[in-house]
Parts: sequence; C-alpha cells; structure tokens
Amino acid sequence: MDLKDKMILSIIQEDSTLSVKEISERIGLTFTPTYERIKQLEKHGIIEKYVGLLNREKLGLNIVVYCNVRLKEQSQKVLETFEKNITKHDEVQEIISLSGEYDYMLKIIAKDINSYNDFAVNVISNIPNIGQYHSSIVLHEVKKSTKFKIDLE
Repeated sequence: MDLKDKMILSIIQEDSTLSVKEISERIGLTFTPTYERIKQLEKHGIIEKYVGLLNREKLGLNIVVYCNVRLKEQSQKVLETFEKNITKHDEVQEIISLSGEYDYMLKIIAKDINSYNDFAVNVISNIPNIGQYHSSIVLHEVKKSTKFKIDLE
C-alpha cells in the first residue's frame, strides 16, 4: 500500500459518498487508476463496506450503555452460546471479548433508561450462564469517531 492508497482511505473515511472523479482530483491521479486502486482495496478487504452514519438521538435513541458481562464459566460452548444469543439483538452494537475481570463488554443503544432496563432484565439476565453484569450509562460522548489514523508517509 503506497501513499496514494492511504490518501484514498483517508478521504473515504471522511466522506464515502464522494465519486471516484472527486477522489482522483484530490489525490492527483486520473479516474482509471483511482478506480482500480479502490477496487483493489475492496478486493483485499481493506475497505470492508460503505455505510451511512446516522444520528441516533434524532432517531430517538437517547441512551448509550457499556455493559460488562461475567459468565459463570468460560468453556468454549458457554462462550459460543452467549455470543450466539447476544448477537441476535439489534440494540447491541458492539460485543468485545475481554481478558480480566469481565468476559465481555457490550455497547448497547436504547431509546431511554426504561427501554434499557427492559433489555437488561428480559434479555441479558435470561441468557444462560450469566454470572453478573454491570452497566455504565454514558453521560456525554466527548469523542466519537469511526476513522482510523492513517500515516500519510
């Protein structure tokens, strides 16, 4: 991956709706080599997909919760069962396996505190082998980004 590829990635992270022509103008290449580079970045899985970032609050989703989960046991079957059960729920945006005190951290988005409580009581606590869960409610998002730092060197 050379500087032009990195420039393409940086530009796409900022605005994936730009046309190949607009990207090519910004990086100083013509249309065809820019198009081919983008296709190669997609082919190699560096660009996984293009998505629209939505404003959750304007959609009425006002609560962000980080929920740490400890399972009663950590056998492969128990871990797989938990992952299979929790991934079904659209409220759960991220599931991260952890080392340390907790086994997983979940990022959960809900309409309000009552909706989150319903989710915690009716979904999380009913998944087999849940030992304990601890919820931290986000008060204010200081920085929120999906952009990776790409060294343009």
